[in-house]
Amino acid sequence: MTPVELSRTVLHAVRRAVDAGALDVTVPARAAVAPPGPGGCGDYATNIALQLARPAGQPPRRVAEVLRPYLVDVDGITDVVLTGPGFLNISLHDTAPTGLVEEILRYGDRYGYADGPGGGSGRIVQLHCPHDLRAVVVAEAAASVLRSQGALVRTSCVAPPEPEWTATLGVRVDAAGPAPAALPVNVRPVPAPADPLVLGRDAGRWALLHPAAHDRPRIGDEHLVQRESNPLFRVRYAHARTRALTRNAADLRFAAEPGPLTGTAQDLLAALADHPRVLAAAAAHRAPDRVARHLVTVADAALPLLPTVLPRGGEKPSAAHRARLALAEAVGAVLAGGLSLLGIDAPDHL
Repeated sequence: MTPVELSRTVLHAVRRAVDAGALDVTVPARAAVAPPGPGGCGDYATNIALQLARPAGQPPRRVAEVLRPYLVDVDGITDVVLTGPGFLNISLHDTAPTGLVEEILRYGDRYGYADGPGGGSGRIVQLHCPHDLRAVVVAEAAASVLRSQGALVRTSCVAPPEPEWTATLGVRVDAAGPAPAALPVNVRPVPAPADPLVLGRDAGRWALLHPAAHDRPRIGDEHLVQRESNPLFRVRYAHARTRALTRNAADLRFAAEPGPLTGTAQDLLAALADHPRVLAAAAAHRAPDRVARHLVTVADAALPLLPTVLPRGGEKPSAAHRARLALAEAVGAVLAGGLSLLGIDAPDHL
């Protein structure tokens, strides 16, 4: 069972509880599932009980107790444990990692996108920013993340972006000029202390988007160096390595095939499974920096494992190699999709 399927299963459990009269709530549009946090257990956890507690007029843990029986009898779920104030920790059959990789490869760089309209609930989300380069870049990237979650978005700036902003960083907005009083400036990150245009498109956008909006970005050559100290380099290098592995595997006449993975991949699998939640949270908070930092997490978890993908010496390609190649291709899809949302290129060669 994949994270998307598990999310639907949690919503179905809520619907069954409502139909049975055990809960009196409106079934939400989506249920977040993610790797368990500190004190949690199992493969995934959901805070749906905390989300429903107030409308249900019951404590979160009581809501979790109501929902648990509707989850434990589902095929593919082996156990459901309550922890903390009302988190439901769900254990799946051993096929969960294989299913996750299959899901990512099925969706490609659109993994984590919403299945249908969401975010704006049919209304247009207006992102209005001052005439500041970082603000325009953040608004544009936030709009991309929101659209990935099904929202309708319109971006605007109090004055037209400078031509060199568009020429160098590729920034654009849907409208420019004074906005009605009902539309205040709602995207106002801390401005950059120096001109990021000297860094070029990819490094310049990363320098502006990687820090949180309330943090002052650093504008320097550290974003251009091709070494491990540069987070952007690590992300793009990890992506390029996954593409190289696919090419090299083709030369060895084998292809990716999702399958069982060793325990050393657990941190990476957890980061990949968390990608849809990160996109949803980044959209909700208009915070593309969350996507940037998550890509660094994925890349850092993947880089130690990538050298183990191909056979060594006279070793023959095995099911394990095919499964690791599938995992590497899933990593590449997540990194490419995330960079695309930030307006940054994901090269196949680096």
